[in-house]
Amino acid sequence: MQLGTAQLAAHLQKGVKPLYVIHGDEALLAQEAADAIRTAARQQGYGERSAYTVSGAHFDWSAVLAAGGSLSLFADKQIVEIRIPSGKPGKDGSAALQQIAEQAPGNDGTLTLVMLPRLDKAAKSAAWFSALEGNGVGLQVETVERGALPQWIAQRLALQGQRVKSGEEGQRTLQFFADRVEGNLLAAHQEIQKLALLHPAGELSWDQVEAAVNNVARYDVFKLSEAVLAGNAVRVARMLEGLRAEGEAEVLVHYTLAEDIRALKRVKDAMAAGRPLPMALRENRVWGARERAFERVLPTLDERALNRMLRAAHLVDGIVKGLKQPDWPANGWQALQRLALMLCRACAQPGLR
Repeated sequence: MQLGTAQLAAHLQKGVKPLYVIHGDEALLAQEAADAIRTAARQQGYGERSAYTVSGAHFDWSAVLAAGGSLSLFADKQIVEIRIPSGKPGKDGSAALQQIAEQAPGNDGTLTLVMLPRLDKAAKSAAWFSALEGNGVGLQVETVERGALPQWIAQRLALQGQRVKSGEEGQRTLQFFADRVEGNLLAAHQEIQKLALLHPAGELSWDQVEAAVNNVARYDVFKLSEAVLAGNAVRVARMLEGLRAEGEAEVLVHYTLAEDIRALKRVKDAMAAGRPLPMALRENRVWGARERAFERVLPTLDERALNRMLRAAHLVDGIVKGLKQPDWPANGWQALQRLALMLCRACAQPGLR
C-alpha cells in the first residue's frame, strides 16, 4: 500500500498498521511523517520504542529481529524503528527486512517503522523493498520543488494562523520568502516558526517578512540546469552567486552547463538525421523535467546558436582550469555566468538569436 504525505493524517485516523516504510530525501517531511505515526501509535497503546541505525555491512540484524519478537514487561505494544541512512541494507539486511515484512501482518504487538533516503530504481525493485511495501504502508516523501515552494510556505503560515496580504503584494512576499529559503526546507520551517514568535496571528506585510526572514537558501548545482533550461535569468544569476559563496567547484558547474549544451546538440543532430523528437530524447537518455524543457526549446533552436554555445563551453572549460581566453573574463565564475546566461537566453527566447 502506498500513500502520499497529504493522505497520511486521514489514514492514521482509521488506526495504525503494523509496518511503515518512509523514503525520500526531504528530511523535514520525513521526520514529520514519522512523528505523526509515532503519535498515533502512542494513542493506540504502543508504549515503548526502540531504534536501530544500520551502519555498515557488519551491522547485527539479530538484535532487530529479536526486538520485533519480544515485548517488555511494562508494555504490551511497542514501536521498532529501523533507520538505514545509506538506503542499502546489504545481504543480511535484505533477508532480515523480508522476514520482518512477512511477519508484520500477524504481529499485532509491534509497529515497525523503516526510514530510508531517496531510493533509485534498482533499490525500489529489490526484493526487500517490494516485501516492505507489499506487507505494509509505503510513504514516499517528495521534494518540494521551487515552483511549489510559495504555496507550501502559505500553507505552513496558515497552520499557525498567519497569512500574507492578498493580491500582487502577497504573491511578491511569498516569492521573496521562497528565494530566501530555496533548497533548505528545514530552515524554511524554522523561518516560518520565527514569524509566529515575532508577530501575532493575522496578516503579514511585505516589510515584516523582509525584516524577519534570513537568507538560508542552499543551491544544488543540478538544479542550475533546471533554471537555465527554463530561461529564468534572474534565478540563474542568484544560483550562481549562491554556489560560488558555498564553495562549489567551478569545474562541476561547468560540467553541468556543458552537458546540457552537448545534449541539446546530440538531440538536434538526431532530429536532423530524421529521428522524431521523442525518439531522439529517449536515445540520449533525456527524461522528466529536462525532457519537457528540451521539447520546448529544440524545435526553434538553430544549429548556429548551438555551435556558438559549444565553442563557448570549450573556452570556459579552459578558463576554469586556469587558462586565459581572448574576449572572455579571466575569472572562472564570471565566465561561467556568461556561459550560463548565453544558454539561458537561448532557452528563454528560441528563434531570437
